Amino acid sequence: MLNYDDEVTRAMANDTKAQVIFFSARHVLEEGYYFKDGEIRYAHDHQSEHICNADDLNILGVHNMENVMAAVAIARCLGVAQNVVFKVLTEFKAVEHRIEFVTQKKGVSYYNDSKGTNPDAAIKAVEAMVRPTILIGGGYDKQSEYDEWIDSFGDKVKLLVLLGQTADQIEACARAHGFNAILRAESLKEAVELCAAHACPGDAVLLSPACASWGMFKNYEERGRLFKDYVHQLAD
Repeated sequence: MLNYDDEVTRAMANDTKAQVIFFSARHVLEEGYYFKDGEIRYAHDHQSEHICNADDLNILGVHNMENVMAAVAIARCLGVAQNVVFKVLTEFKAVEHRIEFVTQKKGVSYYNDSKGTNPDAAIKAVEAMVRPTILIGGGYDKQSEYDEWIDSFGDKVKLLVLLGQTADQIEACARAHGFNAILRAESLKEAVELCAAHACPGDAVLLSPACASWGMFKNYEERGRLFKDYVHQLAD
């Protein structure tokens, strides 16, 4: 199974004697698995077979669609029936603290990505959002640069709520990039409450701090579990 969208892995097809099956999130393939318009399909023998829709799944993001395609390709090669594949795909849930759906309150969906402890990981979480998003960020300073993270906001992030040691640095970086919709919170509980107060039905609230948890929490697991507790305490 090779990612067609990566030049390095695509070139590996020329160096192996094994059967190669490509998957792609950017191209419609004549042979292989591809993701387009919210649907995963399998092209083979001059036909295209529906595998599943992104809306059928409990996970978000193009990177996860790539994971799904690779997993489906392996399962199908091993002879697993399509109905079994579909059942497993639709029942699978994200690992805890990684773009984990928490609940919906007053039409607002809450996601826990406490494992997004650096800007690169947090970018994936932002890219996965399909709703206008209020983002909670900030934490322990690991000497990271936040420019690419701020640039990933695009028209998705409507409000940034900052807390922790890096709040000043992130705010300065955001404003330098022209993003000025910023609020400050003294605690994670206050951050959740601020998000709830400013969110509209149809929005998402995402905890994806781009920073480590140390200084305020024992680890990212504690941060994520407290976030979920505070979300569940919100009024329905």
